[in-house]
Amino acid sequence: MPNAIITQLELSIDGVLTTFDIQDQGARDLIEALGNAVHWMGVTTTELTDGSTTNPIVIDEESVTAEVGGMAQYSGEEFVWNGSAWQSVGKNNFGALAFKNTASGDFTPQGNVSAPNINVTGGTTGTVNSITGVGTLPSWSVSGTKATFNAGTLPTKGTDTTVVTSVGTITADAPTFTGTQGSVSVS
Repeated sequence: MPNAIITQLELSIDGVLTTFDIQDQGARDLIEALGNAVHWMGVTTTELTDGSTTNPIVIDEESVTAEVGGMAQYSGEEFVWNGSAWQSVGKNNFGALAFKNTASGDFTPQGNVSAPNINVTGGTTGTVNSITGVGTLPSWSVSGTKATFNAGTLPTKGTDTTVVTSVGTITADAPTFTGTQGSVSVS
């Protein structure tokens, strides 16, 4: 059987019935030491700023007087009444990123990438002859009883170019990056 909860005790002293209220002083002392804990009052239409002293405020179209620890929200920001002024504890402490699940952006590192050193060993080369003009074809022209032959022109040769026709072994050093450490900032 659980213990009974006793809040009053009646005793007969010298034939007189007297009622005694029982208080747990230790518990009362602990409760008092807590003071006024923060408690939600609601969303107000009264303009509040950090340090403002407006009290009472309007919540749900009713005037409400704040007590120490009373918390109200105005324009998305939360305030706590400290007994003489409102102190901001909400929105001003967070940037836009605080309310996001992810963030992304572009980053361009600052520095240089070295050109790789490429070495080719072995293989063969050949020559490609280039032509800068194609020339003209031979032709005949007739005027009356006279026929004239035009021999045309030969193509014009350009500068020869050496090309690789087969490759032996190619080796290359990997490019390297040198630069300064960058930083990314989000808010």
